[in-house]
Amino acid sequence: MSSTQQQVTSTNSYNYLLFLPDCNGIPQPLLPTILFLHGAGERGSDLHKVKKHGVAKIVEEQLDFPFIVISPQCPRDQYWSLEKLSVLVDEVIASYPVDLDRVYLTGLSMGGYGTWHLAAAQPQRFAAIAPICGGGKPTQAAKLKNLPVWAFHGAKDDVVPLSESEIMVSALQACGGNVKFTVYPEAKHDSWTQTYNNPELYQWFLQHRR
Repeated sequence: MSSTQQQVTSTNSYNYLLFLPDCNGIPQPLLPTILFLHGAGERGSDLHKVKKHGVAKIVEEQLDFPFIVISPQCPRDQYWSLEKLSVLVDEVIASYPVDLDRVYLTGLSMGGYGTWHLAAAQPQRFAAIAPICGGGKPTQAAKLKNLPVWAFHGAKDDVVPLSESEIMVSALQACGGNVKFTVYPEAKHDSWTQTYNNPELYQWFLQHRR
């Protein structure tokens, strides 16, 4: 299969971009998989918008990217639905050679919130998560304590305050969670470009299995 992203229409969940690593015609082993949730600016009905930032952008440039990448699109004026995302994960697992022990979740801004919320609702699904400039409910931190988390935020974020990530990180630390936290001292809301451009994030994902 070629390594550009396909557009997939789903009746029960979200339409999404699909990236499948090119295995050079070799039968595909089970592959690590990233679910990427975009921010509010990429909502709509044009899947090309999803390629503007994040992992969906990275795989356009790195055709040897070693993960299956699922990048759904949230419709205009909506927020990420945990129910629809759960259906989407089920559809993906049923359709592609997903390694169930290596499913990773990440998202930026609105997708960062979606990452925190989906992981708290279904922590057993994921091997590790990386929420970027988002926030969650600190009362749910205990549900995440066995899930490796690497959170990112810009110190000068003028859209989502740094405190949104700090509250979740503190709550995780308080219940003995496995959490890393990177704050970019000069970054504003865009803390995602340098995060997703950093190979260390993907190496960190691959260190974790469910």
